[in-house]
Amino acid sequence: MRADRPTDRRAQRRAERAARPVSHRRRSGFRGRRPLLTLLLSAFLLVGVCAAAGLAWDPFNATSAHGGPNPGISVPSSAGPGGGSPSPGDPGPAAPQPAESQPPTEGAAAEGNPGGATDTGAARPVGALPFDMPQPAALRSGEAGKKLVFAHYFTPYPLSLDNARADGDYYTRNYLNPDGESGKHGKYGGLLRDRPLPVEPKTGDWEYANLQQEVRTARAAGIDGFTLDVLSLSGRNWDRCNLLMAAARSVDPAFKIMLMPDMTSLKTDDPGVLADAIATLGDAPAAHRLPDGRLVVSPFKAEEKSVAWWTEALEILRSRHGVRTAFVPLFLDFGAHSDAFAPISHGFSEWGSRSYVGQESNTRDVRRAHGLGKIWMQPVSVQDARPNQGIYDEAGNTATLRSTWTHAIEDGADWVQLTTWNDYSEGSQFAPSLHNGYAYLDLTSYYLTRFKTGGWPKIVRDTLYLTARTQFAAADPTGDQSLLMAPRKGTAAPRDTVEVLSFLAGPGVVRTAVGSAKDTHEAPAGVHSELLPLKAGTTSAAVVRGGKAGAEVRLPYPVDGTVEVQDLQYYAVTSGRER
Repeated sequence: MRADRPTDRRAQRRAERAARPVSHRRRSGFRGRRPLLTLLLSAFLLVGVCAAAGLAWDPFNATSAHGGPNPGISVPSSAGPGGGSPSPGDPGPAAPQPAESQPPTEGAAAEGNPGGATDTGAARPVGALPFDMPQPAALRSGEAGKKLVFAHYFTPYPLSLDNARADGDYYTRNYLNPDGESGKHGKYGGLLRDRPLPVEPKTGDWEYANLQQEVRTARAAGIDGFTLDVLSLSGRNWDRCNLLMAAARSVDPAFKIMLMPDMTSLKTDDPGVLADAIATLGDAPAAHRLPDGRLVVSPFKAEEKSVAWWTEALEILRSRHGVRTAFVPLFLDFGAHSDAFAPISHGFSEWGSRSYVGQESNTRDVRRAHGLGKIWMQPVSVQDARPNQGIYDEAGNTATLRSTWTHAIEDGADWVQLTTWNDYSEGSQFAPSLHNGYAYLDLTSYYLTRFKTGGWPKIVRDTLYLTARTQFAAADPTGDQSLLMAPRKGTAAPRDTVEVLSFLAGPGVVRTAVGSAKDTHEAPAGVHSELLPLKAGTTSAAVVRGGKAGAEVRLPYPVDGTVEVQDLQYYAVTSGRER
């Protein structure tokens, strides 16, 4: 820690930030927050030191210490601006060799895994939601079954990379640690700021079992399937694509995988090469097809290739492989390309904005797609913070989540894509994570039910959702981080707020404590958002009726006025679950 760093360095860094060009909307931020449990990490590192006396232990080429051989398709490649992880638009070179790192930097490791939170893969507990979730069959039949909801699956970040325990696994040692991977991510404070909710090591084919667990989790939330980000046509991520297709089929034959070749990552200029790969994945029973049998192909950044190029690729699929397709291109700039692509397209989508302001363009896009006789797949998002790109969007607590879902519902979108299920490089994950638990996924189940059924679910039990950052937006880290995130052009103004989002079966009083500030507010029946100023310390809230506290919740991560690593994600917790 360098609390006595010269102030002229801070001024120089601010000037560099102000002069830095604003990024576009696509991937490569990585989230590094609070690596876990220094004592256990030290014990884990001791194993590496002992192994070094003989052969260097490589957890990705050896049998796991927790059982079962490693299939060798685990750790993501590292590349991108500042050495970040791969993402659509940033495939990266070959995967790095795992390297033992120093223990987490003092101050960045606090409360890395509060309460030893783990994801057991069990079914959603009774009472977790403020409403009674319809059974999957009810959401998949009739009119509800036509309104599809997919979640964007990003293969570099499965539940586990090495089948090790969370206190010493690859996420902890190298991605959440500012000094991880031999310090290559130190410039931006570490590769990631969050990670999948830890899982216990498994015996046997653990990676396949973990993918099955992710499918079960998505299905329980009401999600119809994953849009699969196809980053490469060989290697680790390609293998995981195939494994996910099999895992989905084994868990639920009705859970579908929509193929999304990533045209900023797949560098082939040969439409036949891509057509062959799509045919291979599309042959799996889990591949999403329309009722008429057409395979849905939805390339990310479709405008990377011309209409003529795509026409040839689709024709090769038909003539060489006998595959009829429904083309649903996803654009970074829908308005500029919709007319040209309309003749070959079944529908359209766009990656979308990650701030709660400017969402009105969604209304225009849906109308344009429908005016061209096409379906529209609406992006729905939580937030976006990318340390190694030095950029973030102001999500306004849950304002972006609620706004994007509201537009999907009110504007008449045909399908929805949650962007994303598990891209921790953008901080955009809906999947259960260490710092957000199930909060964002549980909220999505409420809006998803309205989207699919046409009626708002009845709130039958009080549930509170707390969201806040663990530091102030303008905080200047005291550590060695030199690349800091700045607001994206056009995003909402940064704000320092705690949000108490209440779902109440009847009117009630909500008692709050934000640091030393204690208050109460009246909350009506239904959904209500209350904003409070962010203050140092811990945050909690409880519903009070007749002098007795009911539903209550506490955000387990305190706000600190002095921080070592910049972390501008909103953390979330729900009263409906125990962490």
